[in-house]
Amino acid sequence: MAAEKQKINIITLGCSKNTVDSEVLMKQLQSNKFTLSESSEGADIAVINTCGFIEAAKQESIDTILHAVRLKKEGRLKKVVVMGCLSERYAKELRAEIPEVDEFIGANKMDDVVRRLGGDYRNELLGERLLTTPSHFAYLKISEGCDRPCAFCAIPLMRGAHVSKPMERIMLEATRLAALGVRELILIAQDSTSYGLDLHGKRMLAGLLEQLGTIDGIEWIRLMYAFPTGFPLDVLEQFESNPKLCRYLDMPVQHVADPVLSSMRRGITSKGVRDLIHTIRTRVPGIALRTTIIVGYPNEGEQEFDELLGFVREVEFDRLGVFTYSREDGTHAFPLGDPVPAELKEERRRRIMEAQQEISSNKNAAIIGTRVRILVDQRSDGAAVGRTEHDAPEVDNEVIVQPAGSLAVGNFYDVAVVGTGEYDLFAVPGLPEHVL
Repeated sequence: MAAEKQKINIITLGCSKNTVDSEVLMKQLQSNKFTLSESSEGADIAVINTCGFIEAAKQESIDTILHAVRLKKEGRLKKVVVMGCLSERYAKELRAEIPEVDEFIGANKMDDVVRRLGGDYRNELLGERLLTTPSHFAYLKISEGCDRPCAFCAIPLMRGAHVSKPMERIMLEATRLAALGVRELILIAQDSTSYGLDLHGKRMLAGLLEQLGTIDGIEWIRLMYAFPTGFPLDVLEQFESNPKLCRYLDMPVQHVADPVLSSMRRGITSKGVRDLIHTIRTRVPGIALRTTIIVGYPNEGEQEFDELLGFVREVEFDRLGVFTYSREDGTHAFPLGDPVPAELKEERRRRIMEAQQEISSNKNAAIIGTRVRILVDQRSDGAAVGRTEHDAPEVDNEVIVQPAGSLAVGNFYDVAVVGTGEYDLFAVPGLPEHVL
């Protein structure tokens, strides 16, 4: 009689890059001698794909590891494996503090993870994944690691130098995703702006977008994690010529005050940030700009924060997220200490988000009575929940359509906006009479 397959539960923490890594791992394990479990309860092995980006993420990873260790002590798990960014950065310390973990494996070591679990890494599965997102959209990682010297960021310590994925590999993976029914590709990286530099000596992001636009079945392509310094302006031509490229750009600016930008080692000035935003909006009318900002950086005084707040009000980003500064050992900014009190950081975060809430409300109000095209992500309680091309899943606004009627998950529809919240839109199928 054949031995019963071991059950493995993959727990994914952190960003969408980790989601892709876990999906690749799940496909490898499924093709070996394992079955996958949706929960650690009833599984034989828990594999925790950790995040080590900022303090809150590290704490979540540690709490998850400790929970799995408790299950092991109770005899409800046979083995606990920790992989990913936290394990890459703190393996030695973690082994000393949590010896009950069976394996600590770093980032970018997928073949090592499979082998240590007792399987064979299968190169013939290159580009294949077991999707954990809804089947109509998928994250597509175009590169790994980062060469940027940002003073606050520990990503290069965990993910290493920037390595672009060859275009033919990306195209193979994207074609396979389209064959699975994926209709939206969300391009991710630590730094998508630098795509191709290491392979070709020049930025090749525009060429990649053009090639991805030729894949049958893909209707939306969304660009995330574009670094402002060195942004390749030929990408803007793709927004005009490539009908599949969403008029949406995720470009984290982090700050705008020159003293802070200089200390952060962002490689760009306040004027450079403003000029780039002006160029993008001038050349691509109607584009939705998403950004992230850090408040409470060590040399951010009241003057620097006031400049940042004024910048947010002036530029009126379509989508915006705020992080409070997290002091990370090993980074260039670590010796600066953490002089801004936590309460002041939180107050500054709140003030930025209050400004953004007003901006979002005003932008949404201007859409009432118009028609928008959405991709439906889910149905719930008689409503369909979707997104416009101006919204990425999980982080941006949603369109709530009621009654849902025949609207199906994974399909595109035109809906009429009849109301708004601070961030989300409310719509009905079809067009309002006064628009006809």
